[in-house]
Amino acid sequence: MKPITIIVLSLTAGAVLVSLLINAQVATTRTPVQTEAASHLSHQDLQKAPLYTLEKEIENKVEQMSLEDKAAQLFMVGFEGTSLSPSERSMIQQGHVGGVILLGRNVRSDDQLHQLVTSIKQSNSTSTPLFVGIDEEGGRVSRIPASLSSLPSSKQIGNAGDPELSYDVGQSLAAKVKHYGINMNFAPVLDINNNPDNEVIGDRSFGSDPETVTRLGIPTMKGIRSEGVIPVVKHFPGHGDTSVDSHAQLPIINKTTEQLNAFEWVPFKKAIQSGADAVMTAHILFPALDEQYPATFSKKVVTGVLREQMNYDGLVITDDMAMGAISENYGTEEAVLKAIEAGVDIVLLTDTRNNQFERVHQSLLEAVEKGELSEEQIDESVKRILKVKQKYKLSSIQEDVNEEELNQSISDIQKRVN
Repeated sequence: MKPITIIVLSLTAGAVLVSLLINAQVATTRTPVQTEAASHLSHQDLQKAPLYTLEKEIENKVEQMSLEDKAAQLFMVGFEGTSLSPSERSMIQQGHVGGVILLGRNVRSDDQLHQLVTSIKQSNSTSTPLFVGIDEEGGRVSRIPASLSSLPSSKQIGNAGDPELSYDVGQSLAAKVKHYGINMNFAPVLDINNNPDNEVIGDRSFGSDPETVTRLGIPTMKGIRSEGVIPVVKHFPGHGDTSVDSHAQLPIINKTTEQLNAFEWVPFKKAIQSGADAVMTAHILFPALDEQYPATFSKKVVTGVLREQMNYDGLVITDDMAMGAISENYGTEEAVLKAIEAGVDIVLLTDTRNNQFERVHQSLLEAVEKGELSEEQIDESVKRILKVKQKYKLSSIQEDVNEEELNQSISDIQKRVN
């Protein structure tokens, strides 16, 4: 059983409404490559809809949204515990955030995670669905409860050297998260692990050279996508060649633009060519690109390199703004505003204690009112956000996954690795 994309065209009020039904489970003998090709053609056909395009539908929706709601879509927020507190529920219900991110502190058990995700989605009072994201990479970075088996690390997949295996890993990663109603996975890691002192990346990388990371990382991205889960490739412009952990301090990578383009950027360029929907930025300073600001809020990196040089028009998402590289060097409000000014679409704000979201959201509104940030730029980000939410047809319904069958598939993958 393989997932394919179905396009349904329905006529209403003299217009063609386009609906994507992602992840319809039907029997097929397509290979992963054929499935990806069919999906790509479907999206091309969708963009050519002659009368009423998705783009126009999204533009109309953005025009009807208040500035407050548009600004809120630019945030994915975190929580402290394993259930929503009243203030956290209100943040979703009244704050109209664009999404949430789940960390290890939010996961205790199978039933608890089901209940948490359900309560999160039930708290959403708008017609715009939430992104619900998590880090489920395989190996040592796994947030999903132990009732579902762990997948091999990216390093193990890289050592196996089999793109088909990598694709299957992506599918299993996606199946694990969507079992709980999670629709976005912050994976795969496309950093190249070429620094032996780099403990933060290490076995999270597929290998120590661009070819290995590209050949095996892109199939994982495609495998995740094939199951109707949004993959987020990370950490652009590259977190591989540093010995400093950005969770604690701000790393600095002294490489020329030519070196980065020929090495660190190779997997990311291929991901973009392969239709990447989302790219996460790194909290790292690259003096050759921007002597003043880390990549997360460098306009030279986000707009200059990603948007203009690489022609990328998908989502740009920050790494967590609570990480030491940012919190120890910048104020949260300052960092968020600079990131959005740089061209970032979504800010990860995991520390929402003490009304942090409300304060940052208000600062963003004031920046627009003062003319420091244009409403048009926010509109462009919201359009990208709504486009991805529409493409993946995000639902409040948690997909039923047979745990026994999934665990058997993961066991088979483990055997292929070993």
